[in-house]
Amino acid sequence: MVYYRKPGRFTKYVFNPVVAAMTRAGISVWGSRVLRVRGRKSGEWRSAPVNLLTYQGSRYLVAPRGLTQWMRNLREAGDGELMLGSRIERFRAQEIPDDQKIPLLRAYLKRWKAEVGIFFSGVSADSPEEDVRRIAPDHPVFRIEKIP
Repeated sequence: MVYYRKPGRFTKYVFNPVVAAMTRAGISVWGSRVLRVRGRKSGEWRSAPVNLLTYQGSRYLVAPRGLTQWMRNLREAGDGELMLGSRIERFRAQEIPDDQKIPLLRAYLKRWKAEVGIFFSGVSADSPEEDVRRIAPDHPVFRIEKIP
């Protein structure tokens, strides 16, 4: 079964547009960025607000809602751009296997549980490892590396 949690009306029409507008203006909300990635069918640029996780010196994108369109596009394209104000950073993405996601999902939940916790089936940063391992396949994670 493919996990995808559709955003509610408040998230879709209020929260995400406000965070995206602030990020486009150069104001990062708890590490927010605007992700730009080419559509896997159209080839046109698509954008979505995302939370950029920094963990042990590396940077990651986590798909809290599961198999979202931005995640599918990034999986196909393998690269994209992160925007904060007028600053654009090109990057390459590498998907992380499920068995390596546990500490990353914990770090993500520790920082953004108030914002995205509802999408993690009651699992928190402090949940037992078997619970985090159970939800890991539902939440793709990508390590990103800056392209000079």
